[in-house]
Amino acid sequence: MPEQWVVSNPKVMMGKPVIVGTRITVELILEKLAAGETIEQVLEAHPRLTRESIYAALGFAGEALRADVVYPVTEAIA
Repeated sequence: MPEQWVVSNPKVMMGKPVIVGTRITVELILEKLAAGETIEQVLEAHPRLTRESIYAALGFAGEALRADVVYPVTEAIA
C-alpha cells in the first residue's frame, strides 16, 4: 500500500492531483461520484484504482477545502 496515494507532478496531467502511478485525477473521481456513480462502478471503469485510493482522493479533497480560503458561491449547486 502506498504511503501517499495522491501526488502532483507538473509533467503529469498539468500538475493536477492524481492517484499515484496513474493519470487518474482526483477531480475525475469526484466528478464521477458526484454524478451518482458508485465506488464499484468507478473501480470497474478504472481497474488501476482501489477502494483505498478512492477514499484517499476523497480525503485529499476534504483537506484541500479545509484551507483558509473562502470559496464564494454565487449560484445554487444542483
